[in-house]
Amino acid sequence: MYNIVVVGASGAVGQEILKVLEERNFPVGELKLCATSRSAGKQMVFRGRTYTVQETSVDSFAGMDIALFAGGAASKEFGPAAVEQGCVVIDNSSNFRLDPSVPLVVPEVNPEDVKWHQGIIANPNCSTIIMVVPLKAIKDVAGIKRVVVSTYQAVSGAGMEAIEELTAQTRAVLDGGDYPPKVFPYQIAFNLIPHIDVFQEMDYTKEEWKMVKETRKILHDDQLAITATTVRVPVYRSHSESVNVETIEKLTAQKAREVLAGFPGVVVLDNPARKEYPMPLFCSHRDEVFVGRIREDNSIERGLNLWVVADQLRKGAATNAVQIAELLIKYRCLRGRQ
Repeated sequence: MYNIVVVGASGAVGQEILKVLEERNFPVGELKLCATSRSAGKQMVFRGRTYTVQETSVDSFAGMDIALFAGGAASKEFGPAAVEQGCVVIDNSSNFRLDPSVPLVVPEVNPEDVKWHQGIIANPNCSTIIMVVPLKAIKDVAGIKRVVVSTYQAVSGAGMEAIEELTAQTRAVLDGGDYPPKVFPYQIAFNLIPHIDVFQEMDYTKEEWKMVKETRKILHDDQLAITATTVRVPVYRSHSESVNVETIEKLTAQKAREVLAGFPGVVVLDNPARKEYPMPLFCSHRDEVFVGRIREDNSIERGLNLWVVADQLRKGAATNAVQIAELLIKYRCLRGRQ
């Protein structure tokens, strides 16, 4: 059994982490639930037992084996202290993802990278995770020259307040009223916002650069040509992505379907005649990455179009983090324990 501390336990990702730990029957010994002072004292249930959320401090990690950070600034503040006390940190924030000394891991794609951790392992951006799983399947058989991705990201990716804002705005608009935006820069109800996170170099957003830089690191290809446009859409849960892949070797649509269907963590849902394709409505609360609308690109010789959907709170965050914890046990690379 392994002692686990979940930091940010009361948030959307933290709650999903607890669900996934329970569903996957993770061997949890002692469990600590931590969060900010605002959430301290909240009661949460895990495997039928009630736990009280504690305020995170440098003492929260004593005797713990794995610290699952649900996101935000906490890992930057408390991650080093957790490592000093013998924990392996699995971090859902962007704080360490591009640090060359920190593995950035998607278990279906680069599981071996877990082995060279120095106390911290980063969970990639949710949209990156969703994309790199099918990309890895294609890369292994045909190589990849270039990727063009456009995302359609659910509001839950921006937290509980974003979910509440979509609900309140939708009701207000339908009732003929007004609900000024607070979480997003513009009204999200009945709208699309082509802007996620802050703008950076070349007028790409931070979210778009995450997809570029993280994908290169995960796939071990610093020269991979990739460009992204990320869009927030009025959907509660599960991100969708239109992915155009230019391969090095020719890969037919039918061969791509076979390759993707045989890859771990992928479900191919692709039958145009029956109008079968992935959609957020049917992919939510699932751990798989769903791929459909698989077509050969009519504009280039070696290209494919994919429509990819996955639950960003699960595979895009919580499930991927727990899978990393499982790898730590599998590869016997917990600190101080074999």
